[in-house]
Amino acid sequence: MDFITRFSSPLARVAINLPPRSGAWGGANQWTTQLSRWLLYHGYSVRYDLKKNPDIIVMTHTGLTIKTTFGVGEVLAHKEKYPHVPCLHRINDNDLRKDSRAMNDLLAQSNEAADHTVFVSQWLAEHHAARWFDLSRPHSVITPGADPRFFHPLGNQLPHTGEPCRLVTHHWSDHWKKGFDIYEKIDTWLAEEGKEHFELWIIGRWPKEMRWKSARTFAPQSGIALASLLRQCHGYVSASRYEPGAMHVAEGLQCGLPLLYHSESGGTVEQGERYGMLLEDDLGKTLNRFAQELPRLRAKLLIDPPSGSKMSSQYHQLLVRMMTL
Repeated sequence: MDFITRFSSPLARVAINLPPRSGAWGGANQWTTQLSRWLLYHGYSVRYDLKKNPDIIVMTHTGLTIKTTFGVGEVLAHKEKYPHVPCLHRINDNDLRKDSRAMNDLLAQSNEAADHTVFVSQWLAEHHAARWFDLSRPHSVITPGADPRFFHPLGNQLPHTGEPCRLVTHHWSDHWKKGFDIYEKIDTWLAEEGKEHFELWIIGRWPKEMRWKSARTFAPQSGIALASLLRQCHGYVSASRYEPGAMHVAEGLQCGLPLLYHSESGGTVEQGERYGMLLEDDLGKTLNRFAQELPRLRAKLLIDPPSGSKMSSQYHQLLVRMMTL
């Protein structure tokens, strides 16, 4: 039986400026892949250019990557001809986390075409509001969610009696601001004091000068392979600084792993306050308390975890509202 209704014509035409790519291309690729699939399933057409006179425009990363197919200049030109076509601008980055200088300015320039702005965390909205964004303008916060076909808690379990509490983190970038100073400290503490009760798994890349003492390391993974590794663990740790709204955190949470988070981790703090515990200077005290609190934190997480379906549905509802105002 065909469970997908075949529409003779689309409900509306959506233009997104970031085409999906196969493989692992970061959180933005997960966002556009999931949103595109969601909209297509619900009867919309989705294109990645402005050629077919869309009913609504969705843009992200304008001016920040060559992977986008159109930017603010094309959107403004299109709106001159078709002023009734609304534009949603998704903002998911800042200069602070990459030690860059041009990103905030490019985001502000791109936002000139926006009728509504979506930030991936409240922290990011406030960060840009302190610099250029006017919070009286229409805007929303939509938390990132990973693909629920891969990132789910089925098969994940709490540690068995006598089994060490297994912590995990994963990063594609080897930039030190991804939290490697903290992971190094955890690794050292485990090697000297905690290896009987804890393990640390590192998936992805790390600074070439690092030498792990006790951590178990894995090459970069994505999709099913990554999720399978995450579900073998019990807690997720993220010390990545000034994260706008990290997809790696959503992936860990959706696999059933409560979060240990750093106080300077930007939007991740919002997830940590809901689903985890703050990493404090006394690692031994923090990790032992985390292990004790794991059943409670996991139960709380499983009630209402992040989800790519939830994220896509929120964008869908917002697009409908923008097209019917």
